[in-house]
Amino acid sequence: MRENRPKSRLWAFGSAGVLVTATLIAGAVSAPAAGAAGRPGPDREAKGAATAAARAARAGIDWQDCPTGWGLAKPIQCGWVSVPLDYAHPYGKQIKLAVDRIGNTGTPQERQGALVYNPGGPGGSGLRFPTRVTNKNAVWANVAKAYDFVGFDPRGVGHSTPISCVDPQEFVKAPKADPVPDSEADKTAQRKLAREYAEGCGERSAAMLPHMTTPNTARDIDVIRAALGEKKINYLGVSYGTYLGAVYGTLFPGHLRRMVVDSVVDPSRENIWYQANLNQDIAFEGRWKDWEDWVAANDAAFHLGTTRAAVQDKWLRLRATAKKSPIGGLVGPAELISFFQSAPYYDSSWAPVATVFGKYVAGDTQALVDAAAPDLSDTAGNIASENSNAVYTAVECADAKWPTNWHTWNRDNTRLNKDYPFMTWANAWMNLPCATWPAKQHHPLEVRTHRGLPKVLIVQSTRDAATPYQGAVELHHRFRGSRLITEKDAGSHGVTGLVNPCINQRVDAYLIDGTLDGADVTCAPHATPKP
Repeated sequence: MRENRPKSRLWAFGSAGVLVTATLIAGAVSAPAAGAAGRPGPDREAKGAATAAARAARAGIDWQDCPTGWGLAKPIQCGWVSVPLDYAHPYGKQIKLAVDRIGNTGTPQERQGALVYNPGGPGGSGLRFPTRVTNKNAVWANVAKAYDFVGFDPRGVGHSTPISCVDPQEFVKAPKADPVPDSEADKTAQRKLAREYAEGCGERSAAMLPHMTTPNTARDIDVIRAALGEKKINYLGVSYGTYLGAVYGTLFPGHLRRMVVDSVVDPSRENIWYQANLNQDIAFEGRWKDWEDWVAANDAAFHLGTTRAAVQDKWLRLRATAKKSPIGGLVGPAELISFFQSAPYYDSSWAPVATVFGKYVAGDTQALVDAAAPDLSDTAGNIASENSNAVYTAVECADAKWPTNWHTWNRDNTRLNKDYPFMTWANAWMNLPCATWPAKQHHPLEVRTHRGLPKVLIVQSTRDAATPYQGAVELHHRFRGSRLITEKDAGSHGVTGLVNPCINQRVDAYLIDGTLDGADVTCAPHATPKP
């Protein structure tokens, strides 16, 4: 899920980030259909998806060496798949999606098809997935023997008809306003920024916005499946990629062979997406405290205090200092949150974030500026960062109806901020453009089991901040026959990429042999990071 992450931007729904800041044709046509609002039976989009998939099956993919500058060296290959912008009009405007692959490393007899990946977001690129093979990632070595690793940029992302909401250089400029308001005037100013951001999305990307939905991306995956020459695909999704997978499994259950979902979004319609972000604020606070406990336990390395309270006090002092006078003229509270939030996201960030923090307290402010301030010279990275935020906003705003009454936002976030202050207001402002969104907002799909859905493997840590544990429980309930692996007393986001034999061996067994445990499994946590 962390693949190709631009500086100061995290691939996970609801992150503060930079604040506002195989017969092929028969296979394609025979998909059990579910409407955009979860109604079973054929609808225009289902028919359009079948038409597009049949067309893609005939066209295939013209695989070539990847374009220079994509950072995807041979033997990884790249290609394009055309999909309808609007599946209700499959012969209307088409958009191109960037796709890449690397063949299985085992024998032809060992090959089991394509493993298609989405890292999350919305707004994350999956194109670096094949580099797990070229970089000899040991966790995925066994699975790579059996599968072609296939990545893609979802619609609107990266090389796939990218959308934009604001000039990228303006988007990353710092310092931004403190997301925690001191007054009604502060809230009014943030509301104005959110409204202007929504307007910018409409001005720069109007044609795409109504069609930037998770169900449409799921339909895109099915067109990619057909273009790959596969009757059924295997799917790996992390974070938001789990919701995309859940929607794909609902719309196209007969086109899935195996599916692993890791760090799971609660797919209930009531959760998508306003409530999801409120729930996330609570979970972030808990994981932030886990990190502070670890920092305190390793005071010999970081010198930030021997108790959680002492570490928190230093955090509040840092925050107050940056609010009064941005560090290096660039790092205020908003930039601090954008940098420090990676610690509750990923255990791999625990030591790097604590190291920078410790250096600052010891008098080295430049380390913090280097880590948290934007780099205006990194134009490519800033374009990617702005694009990822635009797609995040567009998908979440289009997927569901959002509250339009400011009183609702103010009430809910004021209440949460009292006990969960780390992320609450930053998250609120990031999502507030959805209150004044200039394009159609849809109703979320009713995720459920339909005939043909295979047994799904669900993997989740109990203290995940970005996708709280309840999401895995909810999807487990909705997908009959699924199995849940729980990593207890752990909270790193994206479990399947970590070294934990209890989990790694079960993922291998499922993807390679199709075997699942007879009951759900609880695993001990992966190794605690070393300072």
